[in-house]
Amino acid sequence: MAAERFPGLAGDRQAMREAVREAGAAVLALFGGTVDAWTKADSSPISEADLAANRILKTHLIDRHGGGYGWLSEESTEEHGRLNAPRTWVIDPIDGTRAFLKGRPHFTICAALIEDGDAIAAAVYNPATREFFEAERGAGATLNGTPIGASSHDAVEDCAMLGAEHMFRHPGWPEDWPSMRIDQRNSTNYRMALIAKGEFDATLALARKADWDAAPGALIAEEAGAIVSDHLGEKFTYNKPDPRQRSLVCTAPALYEHVLKRLAHLPPDFTSGSN
Repeated sequence: MAAERFPGLAGDRQAMREAVREAGAAVLALFGGTVDAWTKADSSPISEADLAANRILKTHLIDRHGGGYGWLSEESTEEHGRLNAPRTWVIDPIDGTRAFLKGRPHFTICAALIEDGDAIAAAVYNPATREFFEAERGAGATLNGTPIGASSHDAVEDCAMLGAEHMFRHPGWPEDWPSMRIDQRNSTNYRMALIAKGEFDATLALARKADWDAAPGALIAEEAGAIVSDHLGEKFTYNKPDPRQRSLVCTAPALYEHVLKRLAHLPPDFTSGSN
């Protein structure tokens, strides 16, 4: 059924797997060593490893795989007519560069293929932990080839939450958050993949998220049964002229309405915020 809905997707997915794995191997070879790094205009870090991964991904998915694909990457300026392309690759060469530079194994190489504003295929690879997450729209999600599913946790209390602890402890919440197991991962896509795996139950990012921080992990989470939206409950549309989402909520299915209810007082949009 998936092959009929998305012609040629099998070839796209194979190219994506090869690209992401090769980029992951290149990044892993630099992990823990001395890597040149600097700060971008938005104060986020970038390193020679990010650029090396970006080159590998672009070579596989644009230069070798064939023309006609749009391109949207955190580390590239060229877009190959992404707004008019039938399909667009959305890429984060290293999601979690801060973790990579600090020697923490919480970084991922991420790719998603977008068609008509929707993610139809995605991969999130953590080369340090050898976790390769993959999904196709309507065909489920896998970890290293084995199907995965979100947890059945149905209460905010005692849930396993991924996010910044100070955000949940902020005095501005109308109602205090209950006791939760709170942990953090720099890679937003990895957070959603871990929810897809059932290792965690929810994550929040109350700040704008670029498509490359959202699309790959969101598809994997959704295909594992989790629910993903912004804090208003609106589903994501990708590859818009401004390729950003206003915020991110990703939870196990029975937990979603409980989390969304706690966000009802927040403004529709954020000019700044914690993630």
